[in-house]
Amino acid sequence: MSVDTAAAVAERFRELYGAGPEGVWAAPGRVNLIGEHTDYNDGFVMPFALPHTAVAAVSPRADGVLRLHSADIEGDAGGVVEFRVDELAPESDRNWTAYPSGVVWALREAGHPVTGADIHLASTVPAGAGLSSSAALEVVVALALNDLYALGLKGWQLARLCQRAENVYVGAPVGIMDQTASACCEAGHALFLDTRDLSQRQIPFDLAAEGMRLLVVDTQVKHSHSEGEYGKRRAGCEKGAALLGVDALRDVPYDELDAALDRLGDDEEVRRLVRHVVTEDQRVERVVTLLESGRTRAIGPVLTEGHASLRDDFRISCPELDLVVDTALANGALGARMTGGGFGGSAIVLAEAADVEAITKTVEEAFATAGFTTPRVFEAVSAAGARRLS
Repeated sequence: MSVDTAAAVAERFRELYGAGPEGVWAAPGRVNLIGEHTDYNDGFVMPFALPHTAVAAVSPRADGVLRLHSADIEGDAGGVVEFRVDELAPESDRNWTAYPSGVVWALREAGHPVTGADIHLASTVPAGAGLSSSAALEVVVALALNDLYALGLKGWQLARLCQRAENVYVGAPVGIMDQTASACCEAGHALFLDTRDLSQRQIPFDLAAEGMRLLVVDTQVKHSHSEGEYGKRRAGCEKGAALLGVDALRDVPYDELDAALDRLGDDEEVRRLVRHVVTEDQRVERVVTLLESGRTRAIGPVLTEGHASLRDDFRISCPELDLVVDTALANGALGARMTGGGFGGSAIVLAEAADVEAITKTVEEAFATAGFTTPRVFEAVSAAGARRLS
């Protein structure tokens, strides 16, 4: 997010509310390199932040009024939507405003003295693409209010509050990864996160220096986490943990997986979910080991294994995502997989820099041949996490 854009967001705030904001903040979307649907199973994930951000110009209010405006979604009353902070209630709002208002609700519920705000938002994170546009929106509002009200909360604490806002206020059963990635990632690194205790390690991740690129292929197939299939997968994982007598599937050791599956009997649906989560946690650990030992190209097959598991065991892929992966691999990619919650969204492709143009062209041609909407393809570069711009 450039200084010029931050200034434009501040100027639009002035037009809307009659005075300039007290500050401008940004929070990024994310790509998950590996570790899908492990976060709500207390497992391991490895996201990194994108240059694409949600930006918020914000000023506090003392009168209990919350006013919201989005540059991307024009609503009623000239685009400004107004709430009373003491009237905010879970699942009372089914619009985009549920994400920022949910953060205000979560902060107040936790005892923080947030008495209102004027907020103008603008985002370059593609919505519905599996790149955490909603988490970016939540985190940027939380960081702004944390600064303006001098709450003293750390990044991981803001992430927890944002997750609660999305789980309870919005009604989407998401894990903690997206919000933590947006709040805590560092440029030039991927974040190795243990979602049980939120311990973190920043793992150097500079593909360009090694002659590689990571492409994001947005299939343009939209998804929504609050719809039923995501919740069914989470409930199935919780069932599996209960049947195995563990707190979460993270507690099933990889070398004991076969015995655990035998204990689940003929419940094939739960067996598949358990198998994915346990093997995916192990894949995250393998990728960390490979990156730390300088064997970056060797992560490619691990990414591809992850896609097969998401497609066959978790069953959350779709024809467009499978086409990206199959086409990229057939044209020289080092590895590829779907990323995000599934049922649409994006895939990632690890490739040699010299092969990027050819892979992009063949993927676009494959989509055209299949009659699919033209995908959006861009390079993913590890960027900074949430921060104040002005």
